[in-house]
Amino acid sequence: MKELLAQLAAYNLWADQRILDTINSLDEEKQHRTLASSFKSLYDTTFHIWNSSSVWWQRMKLQERIIAPSESFKGNMQELSQHLLQQDQLWLDWVNNATDAAIEHVFQYYNSKKEYFKQPVFQVMAHVFNHNTYHRGQLVTMLRQLGVEKIPDTDLIIFTRKK
Repeated sequence: MKELLAQLAAYNLWADQRILDTINSLDEEKQHRTLASSFKSLYDTTFHIWNSSSVWWQRMKLQERIIAPSESFKGNMQELSQHLLQQDQLWLDWVNNATDAAIEHVFQYYNSKKEYFKQPVFQVMAHVFNHNTYHRGQLVTMLRQLGVEKIPDTDLIIFTRKK
């Protein structure tokens, strides 16, 4: 389990870096332009990825009060990208240093609707990485709507072939 999660965490960081490099090469207007998707812009979608990942991280670390980045962050796309990549690195470092018991540990948390759950860490990590992949796909679609032609391939198989 640890080996798979470590690979997924490394992939998540690699794929986010690739797509963020493309987004950051665009001007601010394109980064914030309203587009058809779950979230209204490249910026908002990226912000959602970071916000969600940060909240899950805090839950897993059993923080008493969850402080979502959305409560105070007002930075630009470059700053947002740095925060997301730092969060990705936290996941990667954690799993690389985790014991099997830590990965299997069942923890309790409340979701944003104040519903109570208990789940093992590995399930939450799998969710975070899958969630990020889902929204990276949306970012690709949004980039295409903006006419961007050079979009990096972020498929897991491409990542694994490079290893």
